[in-house]
Amino acid sequence: MNEPAPLSEGEQRRLRGLDAGALWHPFTQMQAYLDDDPPPPLIVSAEGNWLVAMDGSRYLDANCGYWCQALGARPAAVERAVAAQLQRFSHSTLLGLGHAPAAELAGRLAELAGEPLAHAFFADSGSEAVEVALKIAYQYQVHRGHPERSRFLALGEAYHGDTLGAVSVGGVELFHATYRPLLFPVERVPPPYCFRCPWKKKPESCALECAGALEAALEQHAHELAALIVEPFVLGPGGVIPQPRDYLARSVAAARRHGVPVIFDEVAVGMGRLGRIFAFEELGAKPDLVCVAKGLTAGVVPLSAVLATREIYAAFLGTFGERKTFFHGHTFTGSALGCAAALAALEILGEPEFQRRLREETIPAFWRMLEPLRELPHVGEVRGRGMMAGLELVRDQVAREAFPWARRTGHRVVLAARKRGVNLRAIGDLVLAVPPLTLKPDELALLGRVLGESIRDVAEDSKT
Repeated sequence: MNEPAPLSEGEQRRLRGLDAGALWHPFTQMQAYLDDDPPPPLIVSAEGNWLVAMDGSRYLDANCGYWCQALGARPAAVERAVAAQLQRFSHSTLLGLGHAPAAELAGRLAELAGEPLAHAFFADSGSEAVEVALKIAYQYQVHRGHPERSRFLALGEAYHGDTLGAVSVGGVELFHATYRPLLFPVERVPPPYCFRCPWKKKPESCALECAGALEAALEQHAHELAALIVEPFVLGPGGVIPQPRDYLARSVAAARRHGVPVIFDEVAVGMGRLGRIFAFEELGAKPDLVCVAKGLTAGVVPLSAVLATREIYAAFLGTFGERKTFFHGHTFTGSALGCAAALAALEILGEPEFQRRLREETIPAFWRMLEPLRELPHVGEVRGRGMMAGLELVRDQVAREAFPWARRTGHRVVLAARKRGVNLRAIGDLVLAVPPLTLKPDELALLGRVLGESIRDVAEDSKT
């Protein structure tokens, strides 16, 4: 790696002051931000799967830009595509005219998704894609003559983003409780959280009560539902909670029986994260609307998309007098730079040899690395799917008792890993391992070693 020299001590102090004083970080208690030991890295460059901080320290990014840098920190082909687009033009609105990168990307996504997902609407982030999907689903019902179908069915512990519509269908108490007075009402069923089963079932006694609850909710509320929204196969930031076998298939089948459209939020699980471009490819059935973001541009620039079926799209067609237009859009909807990046990223992500290697080599090796961590003290469960894992730490493994919240046990593991040159993220006491899809064998071994050592450090610390 051709790394820049560390910044001078004076420049480091200046940037550190701005970082902690002027910059308000997301999901961060700023009063405690600089109390970390070691302090939060301030990144000045990157290469491959590594970040370089202003003092020259290097970190394997096992959080990959919060799950979006699917091809590592500096994917050369994607960066070249953005640079080439800059030589043509950087921005042109899609309101009333089109541009080549957006048209090309819409066609490519439709081709990859296959019929009947034939139309793409672009947005800027995963949250915004969910907002788009919710609004499309409701307006579709209005155009069908069912304005009363204005509610959504969602899961507990769901995370669909941070804008208000996305928060409404989200179900993570920690993130969303504060905003409850601002949110629209949602029908909700308990999540399929096997480690902490809402029905107190064990694997040997489980009868997929979670799927039964969703089926019952669909039967009871179908007449008032605009759509069912679900993160397919894995609930992401709400706990990296994998869904039991047949759960998703039963859910989609039940929605079909009751005429309820299905929205798949694939923001976290799509674009190769579970081994394929779209998570729904594993199901054998397609949703009516699918949201993609994060890895869509390999994390180089912001862009998201909602793919819609021909039937839903057709419901918005009509004369100006009918006012069926989808009145939604932002300044940078269909960003030319984002579309250029996505086209280049999809060229790599969709390449057959890349997908074969991902499914047959990288993902199996990832889970072989994680397997020994199940035996560590205070590891209650290692769970997830594809290149997406969560390690839930517990005070007592038998009782599955959680640590006191204020102890920040998960964050302590993050700090211990930071000292060893690996960047991780924790949500409460869930330590996340969501590395790039391009992780090399030696980097995988480093991640496994650092996770083990860091968890052991925290386990020893808990005895004092």
